[in-house]
Amino acid sequence: MPDSASDAQVDAAAADERRRLREEAARRRRRAEVFGDVLPDTTSDERAAAPSPRGESAADRWWREQVPPHHGS
Repeated sequence: MPDSASDAQVDAAAADERRRLREEAARRRRRAEVFGDVLPDTTSDERAAAPSPRGESAADRWWREQVPPHHGS
């Protein structure tokens, strides 16, 4: 039969973990209230490239995006 001291330690550790998880969740909620959803669920390299309205390739689109503003489009 386990002794009550070790049971109390296990219970205290479990309570500490639950409290830590609640505090972490509250911190995330507060951060989301202030900053909103800052990070997307996926990054651009994980998503398929959006089709170009002009029918150009991704390489052509990249070159077009790299044109300095003073050169026009």
